[in-house]
Amino acid sequence: MQNLLMLKGAKTLVDICTKVQPNESVLIVTDMNKTSIAETIAAIVLDRGAEPMIIVMRPRDRAGQEPPDAIAEAMKAADVVFIPVGYSITHTHAVKNAAAAKSRIIVMTDFTEEMMIHGGLEADFESIKPICVGVAQKFERGNTIHLTSPGGTDLTMDITGRRGNALYCMVEPGEFSTVPTVEANVSPVEGSANGRIVADASIPYLGIGILTEPVIVDVNDGFITSIDGGRQAAILRENLANQNDPNVYNIAEIGTGLNPNCRMCGLMLEDEGVISTCHIGIGTSITLGGTVKAAVHYDLLMWEPKIQVDGVAVINGKEVLI
Repeated sequence: MQNLLMLKGAKTLVDICTKVQPNESVLIVTDMNKTSIAETIAAIVLDRGAEPMIIVMRPRDRAGQEPPDAIAEAMKAADVVFIPVGYSITHTHAVKNAAAAKSRIIVMTDFTEEMMIHGGLEADFESIKPICVGVAQKFERGNTIHLTSPGGTDLTMDITGRRGNALYCMVEPGEFSTVPTVEANVSPVEGSANGRIVADASIPYLGIGILTEPVIVDVNDGFITSIDGGRQAAILRENLANQNDPNVYNIAEIGTGLNPNCRMCGLMLEDEGVISTCHIGIGTSITLGGTVKAAVHYDLLMWEPKIQVDGVAVINGKEVLI
């Protein structure tokens, strides 16, 4: 019966997010833990007269790990690509190259059957799109960002010449979007971020999830220099050290959640869409407009951000000021 309930979400993904047309090739890249979601999407794709193809790979070992070369090539050849997987392959050359080849890509990292039925996927993406695009345009036209939060975040960064990314769960050829998070984000100029990040909402990776105590991260010249806090901070600190890659400490992204239907639950693509949150991405930035490829990409979330672009507030807690 769960599969029947999931059909509603699959219809949204096929009819609204990607607007699949008859005879299009639709590739569903999944792993061994997400096949029920892949099969539900394939059923709707088939009903719409398109050609569904499911490729099942071994679950990746970590977020940001490239898929096999054969899958990366298939992604470039498909009209539409859905990616319901456990560990993210969003920030990879495979996704970047598929977008360059004009595929329409929907990323569904750590997606659950429940998320196909309730939550952020129930939002009205058409109505949210103008807001998301407006915030992304503010980022793209700006030069500096100053981020603060009641929890203690105080971070500045240079965004001169960087594109603003509007991820509103609907894609045209050459675009990718995460689902169901709706977010606007930008990748800062490498080496420009300075200050302190205090994550007090979620770090939806490594089993950390919803934070029970703040994770305090100091940043100097674009890189993390220290991570302090309790048990959850130690998990992040130790995992980054074990990557043996200095680029994992890169400040890769600032993004803000804009989906009124998303809820904070410890799952990345729900948490990052929650209104009144901001996330700082660390590690890889190549799919966001930056130049860094790292072993991983993680996001640190905080509540009630104030985001100023060139001294003018764009986000003030729950308010979007555009």
